[in-house]
Amino acid sequence: MTREEAPYLVIAAELRRRIAAGELAAGDRLPSTRQIVRQWGVAMATATKVLRRLQEEGLAQALPGVGTVVAGRGAPASRAQDLTRQRIVRAAMDVADAEGLAAVSMRRVAADLGASAMSLYRHVADKDELVRLMADAAFGADPPSGPVPRGWRQQLEPAVRRLWRIHRRHPWLAHAVSLTRPEFAPHGMAHTDRLLRAVDGLGLDADAMMQAVLSLVSLVRGAAVSLEAEEQARTETGVTGDEWIQARGAELDQVLATGAFPTLAKVASRPELDLDVDSVFEFGLRRQLDGLAVLVARARDGRRD
Repeated sequence: MTREEAPYLVIAAELRRRIAAGELAAGDRLPSTRQIVRQWGVAMATATKVLRRLQEEGLAQALPGVGTVVAGRGAPASRAQDLTRQRIVRAAMDVADAEGLAAVSMRRVAADLGASAMSLYRHVADKDELVRLMADAAFGADPPSGPVPRGWRQQLEPAVRRLWRIHRRHPWLAHAVSLTRPEFAPHGMAHTDRLLRAVDGLGLDADAMMQAVLSLVSLVRGAAVSLEAEEQARTETGVTGDEWIQARGAELDQVLATGAFPTLAKVASRPELDLDVDSVFEFGLRRQLDGLAVLVARARDGRRD
């Protein structure tokens, strides 16, 4: 599909025609993203691109509490004083959830809020701070909570799965957080503290405790890295990962039939093979916890690796 044939451009052209013909006047509400999804049968990310395109062309503006309206005389103006840091962060997260982290910019978020980009800087220093606040808000929406069970493994499993659930909900998160240059985000640090608490008192030194926790966090992030790209590909093409693989099945069969990859051919041909990202995460989590159990047993016996 060429750029000219992209569905969001076709829909934007139709709405542009209606504005030019006077069917939609200044101040009139444009279809919401949900209405575009229902009417044209496209994904939410595509619908979001439609309204963004019209905003970039100066034909539309987003108004808090109203929606997206046709710009021009008669369109009520947005007030910068209505902005808050929380609203800015929430709007940025909405963009990232729908279109990925690369789509987030101060200018884009301002457009979605019906404000000027400069007005955002009164609340957020720059994009780096905005991304940090987005990540912290994502972690804060699902904080460590509830009674702490007995047993280090019984504590770690739900805590790590909670992190996985957060990354599943926000596919951009793995790209927003760094293990080597971590930001000091209080809600994110609360999850790390819960993980460390689970391995405290097991005979591990501080270095082993932190390494154990970071290896589990790395598992979550490693499995989550592909989520954003897969979500974007699915929403833009309408093709799921399984459908994409099935469509290329004949090509894969031809490659494997050459005999160049005999072990891969033996494994990949098994009908019960399950390689979705959730199953990969679950397998990795169980194996890492099994390995940690060996380390804990050695520490309790006073042995070293």
